[in-house]
Amino acid sequence: MKILSVSENSTGALLGLKPGDRIEAIDGSRVRDIIDYRFKSSDENIVLRVRHKDHIEEYDIDKDYDDDLGLEFEDFRIRKCANDCIFCFVDQNPPGMRDALYFRDGDFRLSFLHGHYITMTNMGWKELKRIVDQRLTPLYISVHVTQPDKRLEMFLYGKDDNLLRKFEYLTENGIGLHSQVVLCPDWNDGLFLEKTIADIHQFSPIARTLSIVPVGLTKHRENLPFIAPITVEYAEKFIPVAQSLDKKYRLKDGRRFVFLSDEWFLVTGQDLPGVEYYEDSDLSENGVGQVPFFWEQWQAGMADLNPKLDEPKTVTVCTGTLVENWFRSHWLPTLDSIDNLNINYIPIQNDFYGKDEVTVSGLLVGQDIVSQLSGKDLGDKVIFSDRILSETGTVTLDDMSLKQISSAIGTPVVVTDDKPISFFKHLN
Repeated sequence: MKILSVSENSTGALLGLKPGDRIEAIDGSRVRDIIDYRFKSSDENIVLRVRHKDHIEEYDIDKDYDDDLGLEFEDFRIRKCANDCIFCFVDQNPPGMRDALYFRDGDFRLSFLHGHYITMTNMGWKELKRIVDQRLTPLYISVHVTQPDKRLEMFLYGKDDNLLRKFEYLTENGIGLHSQVVLCPDWNDGLFLEKTIADIHQFSPIARTLSIVPVGLTKHRENLPFIAPITVEYAEKFIPVAQSLDKKYRLKDGRRFVFLSDEWFLVTGQDLPGVEYYEDSDLSENGVGQVPFFWEQWQAGMADLNPKLDEPKTVTVCTGTLVENWFRSHWLPTLDSIDNLNINYIPIQNDFYGKDEVTVSGLLVGQDIVSQLSGKDLGDKVIFSDRILSETGTVTLDDMSLKQISSAIGTPVVVTDDKPISFFKHLN
């Protein structure tokens, strides 16, 4: 593992470690990645073997168990997904985008570190044993369907991947698993869905949750299998079915196992559940409870911060169209109490991916923002969710920076996270 930086006054600095040095082993065991490093360096006494530019040196180190030596490493090589799923969003990107957007991540390490959902089809028993040995829990698993022939049909993997045997092994060894089903009408709904829930539920409570999210389709599906979109009518019929399955498949202590993502309720205009619906399951990064938790934080923030502006200010807030009705009925009225604040709210249509197909804020692109905001009186500032930017926080999906967007529309553009205090900072 190559060292990128060494913190000042850290144990690593005191040892004389430098950027470019490579960690080869700890206590004689090879270090493959950051998880290996954290796992093997947690003892209070370790022997660290380091390859410098022109020699190898070993260090016998006494330290606190939580001392990471102050080292930062280069990113590990991400393992690619082995599937060719019929609904994979990567295949629904148009040509000409940056290479990273065509890469299918299927790495269990990112599942553990960042909550990425993986299918486990590319994992053998060696990787599963490592997960157990290093207690990499919880993991996030894209199940979609458990019926073997239907898995072959949807995943296009080519062979039975022994999903339930993997679930059995991991849960028997105490590895918590959060599952998801991307629901595709006429593919994995109906009896297939109930079988999937029942198959995964047998491994509860170590298999902790199963989230159902609607399939995301773009207008760029040339030469891909037909999947019917999730319509309002379909969602209205599906929600009570899912709620019935939720009641049928609970954990032994009565806690919820089956969860619906926010999109089901937003598509139909139904009231979203309160935060109590989600109990102690934090699935908001998968769109499950994201809006209710935002709303709870927002209401608490308004009460605690009691924001005020010393002088009049006009701000434009933009989102995707999915949350438009909810924002107008819930969020906008709360801002009426802020003196000197005038809010413009403009939902942005996603012409890039398809205005009827893709409506979430996180998939908005710079060119749509520019085309739909240009020439409008936007006030002092335009605010978006930080989800419109890449993981590095620098560009939109079509590689436009906030500076470029700001210049194109003639108004400063900023992004904010879900915390009220972050939003209010942009008002001053």
